[in-house]
Amino acid sequence: MKTMFDDIRPYYDSEISAAMHRIVEHPIFPMLSQYVFPDQELSKTRDLVQNIDNIRDFQLKVMHIANKQITMRSISQLTYSGLEKIDRNKSYLYVSNHRDIMLDASLLQSILIDNEMDTTEITFGANLMQDKLIVDIGKSNKMFRVERPGDNLREFYKASIHLSEYIRHTLLEKKQSVWIAQRNGRTKDGIDRTDQGIINMFRMSCSSDKMHSIADLNIVPISLSYEWEPCDILKSIELYKRQLGPYQKSKNEDIESVITGILSPKGRIHFAICEPISAKDIEPYLCLKPSEFNKKVAAIIDRRIYGAYRLYPNNYIAHDLLSGESNYAQYYTAEQKKQFLAYMSKLENYVEDSFLDSLSSIFLGIYANPINSKAQL
Repeated sequence: MKTMFDDIRPYYDSEISAAMHRIVEHPIFPMLSQYVFPDQELSKTRDLVQNIDNIRDFQLKVMHIANKQITMRSISQLTYSGLEKIDRNKSYLYVSNHRDIMLDASLLQSILIDNEMDTTEITFGANLMQDKLIVDIGKSNKMFRVERPGDNLREFYKASIHLSEYIRHTLLEKKQSVWIAQRNGRTKDGIDRTDQGIINMFRMSCSSDKMHSIADLNIVPISLSYEWEPCDILKSIELYKRQLGPYQKSKNEDIESVITGILSPKGRIHFAICEPISAKDIEPYLCLKPSEFNKKVAAIIDRRIYGAYRLYPNNYIAHDLLSGESNYAQYYTAEQKKQFLAYMSKLENYVEDSFLDSLSSIFLGIYANPINSKAQL
């Protein structure tokens, strides 16, 4: 049955079987099979996937196993806190800081599954939906399409209203939770700041007052902390190039970032589920004009994300290196600093010596800025 959201929604269960058959026929399926099921013959993996006919089974039998492989191979410790703040019978709009294209949302799903909770629907940037395999995997994993801003502001405005309507429909009518990043694209400089435009988008689908436009969504900030920032060197290089002039992404740059984020060592990762935003939290701002109201709601999200950061030795080392002081020396060892400097020396492979200081400062900022953000509280 056609609906007004067919252009962006995830697959229905009735569409999963056909998607699974397309997935196993894709040329890179053997490589994916080897990564997710390294001890299983390809024929058995193919049979397993082809026999899946609903979203829940795909998430449990494939995506959850994939996340376990990622955790085992590239994460030394995955921890979380705050699940006691969540009512299993409610739907929430999880607004998260965004550091890795895939893992931020994907690992959360595994945490929910491990705690016998329902998974969320997940926003999925249109820039990633270039290959049919990625579309099939994503839409079978409860991901829905989000348009990125472009030159045609009128079309983007219409797409934003459509997205807002779908999110509210999913939360209030489908009774499904939703994960969305606090801004368009990943944070690349270590400064997690909620875009007030995201708050405005949330409100577009509500013709009622400011209170209902936000309170009805049950917004829950998520504060995500990585010991080793995913794609830190790639992010540093992009920010450095942007300082030199207009930056144009290469054709496969986003896919490269996805693969790098999955494979590179990430050390410890912590998910903090923050206190949901209540009507009481936003009541003091109801008298403000819309743009100021949006800023205040965004600031509430930011304060909760910053307050829940889990800071690691790398953050303190980077801050001291940038400042040229030893204000945080009690939080790391000489060996940890040596390891960090050895890793940072990889930057020498990407620029001439005369530009290394600039690139190094950008790299250090990625790790140091969470300390600065937390200090604002």
